[in-house]
Amino acid sequence: MNICVFGAASPKIDLEYVDACEKLGEVMAKRGHNLVFGGGARGMMGAAARGTKRGGGKVYGVIPHFFIEEDIEPLYENCDELYITEDMAERKDKMEELSDAFIVTPGGIGTFEELFQMMVLKQLDRHNKPIAIYNINGYYFGIEALMHTGAQEAFLREDTLKLYKTFDSEELEEMLDYVETDHATDELHVRDLKYM
Repeated sequence: MNICVFGAASPKIDLEYVDACEKLGEVMAKRGHNLVFGGGARGMMGAAARGTKRGGGKVYGVIPHFFIEEDIEPLYENCDELYITEDMAERKDKMEELSDAFIVTPGGIGTFEELFQMMVLKQLDRHNKPIAIYNINGYYFGIEALMHTGAQEAFLREDTLKLYKTFDSEELEEMLDYVETDHATDELHVRDLKYM
């Protein structure tokens, strides 16, 4: 399957995050999967790509043209295929189209946006692909708390928490088991997931 990995492009993050993401890519590939990612060479994106290549998988990058033209970030040069999009919205659409599942690694506001867009689309029954949050070093405890507070205060329905699953640093294999077999929302309808 093609697994989309979202994550930071920053070259300044701690190597512990980078190493964990590189291992993720390698283990994914050894289990027979390919990578869809944002096309960058640095941070979590570059790590996922390097790991996937090392494990023998294919790497599909998706990047908007202005990233290249304005030299916003360096491209990962060993993509098996590189898709150039018109803008960020088309980039996310293309990544969703190419992917069978999503793994969200630590990142900044771009990664947060990607996570929530995939969750919203799943909530609205636009896709039914597994979404996993890779909570390396507890990075996503805050978002987990936010989601649970939203459910407790009735800003979102309790079943919305079934749209995704969070895995800690040591649960890499379990996370891949989940994205390979997840059907948690097969019986849920948009009316179960959204107040109407």
